[in-house]
Amino acid sequence: MLTIDFSTFPELETERLKLRRADSNDIHELFALRSDPQIMQYIPKPPAANLEEISEHLRIIEEKISSNKLINWAITLKDDSKMIGTIGYYHIKPEHYRAEIGYMLLPGYQGKGYVTEAINLVVDYGFSAMELHSIEALIDPENIASARVLEKCGFIKEGHFKENEFYDGKFIDTVIYSKLNR
Repeated sequence: MLTIDFSTFPELETERLKLRRADSNDIHELFALRSDPQIMQYIPKPPAANLEEISEHLRIIEEKISSNKLINWAITLKDDSKMIGTIGYYHIKPEHYRAEIGYMLLPGYQGKGYVTEAINLVVDYGFSAMELHSIEALIDPENIASARVLEKCGFIKEGHFKENEFYDGKFIDTVIYSKLNR
């Protein structure tokens, strides 16, 4: 079984991006992400209604990072510390050497390759530093842009689960993509 330890938070960098720990200075950008109906349309959670919800969200994320249950980075441009998105590992399963990746990006930064760059960086970290064997991504089947990005990053579509989740009064489908550490 894997030993997960985020006591020293890893900052990651590419040529264009810096992935760092989110903090209270990111509250407005995080609210912009989590309250945007366009971004949240494929995430089975209600959009954030106020900054207090985001503050609580940040507190829970910090608690879970401290207890090694997940890791979440703020995505920033290398020359600007303003958060443009988030990416992280959720539902880490140390006994299976597996984790679920999730990400979101503000609309003004979409379509520029930033998510692809961030996913590749976080996947590399997951395989090399965390010693994961596999990484999964669960997406809404209508989220074609996310499917394309995952495929571009070498993820393979493994399954389409019909009406496997109940959200907002209806059953919804989930598509699972994964990538093996080869």
